[in-house]
Amino acid sequence: MTKKIFLLLLTGFLTFFHAQEEKDLLSIPNPIEYDGTEFFLTRAKQRSKTLFQQQYIPKDEEIENFNQIIDFSFFNKEIDMELAVRQKVEMVQQRQKEDKIAKVNVTENPDGTEYIVDFYISETPEKGDPFVEYNIYRFKSFDKGGEKSFLMLSYAKRIYGDIKSAAKSLAKQRDHLMTAMIEYKIPDIKVPATPVK
Repeated sequence: MTKKIFLLLLTGFLTFFHAQEEKDLLSIPNPIEYDGTEFFLTRAKQRSKTLFQQQYIPKDEEIENFNQIIDFSFFNKEIDMELAVRQKVEMVQQRQKEDKIAKVNVTENPDGTEYIVDFYISETPEKGDPFVEYNIYRFKSFDKGGEKSFLMLSYAKRIYGDIKSAAKSLAKQRDHLMTAMIEYKIPDIKVPATPVK
């Protein structure tokens, strides 16, 4: 069951609906500051006994057609980080068959305790404007007093309109956006002692 939820999370896109007054589940300050922008909690959900997910967007944005979004997907258990990375890479590689923009890169930090997977995808929905989305996933394992946990912290930025020009614009921003993710100090995450209903 957990494996199915994990795979669903890795292959799915950010499809939560806009919610009002969400209750924080991870003890993360709200709003959070990221790359000079304030992001406000817009969705918080316990998706299984071990998976807690929270999403943040800038003020005045809607989650259905966001420009920027941050996602904390926290597993209150040990997860195989290399497997998680591989599954995310394979998801993008599958898209490459139909999405000419799709491209993926993997970066490992010097001591091997974190990985970053960054990638581009494009979408042309039946309703709404086409867009290119640049995603950065930061994978990190924790071990506090023998209690192991795992975090997928992700940031996505979309540019709507002409696909080619949007892709070029995001490509120019890649170095800056990668640096912002690498330098971001992950807050101390704490989950509820009892399951959230």
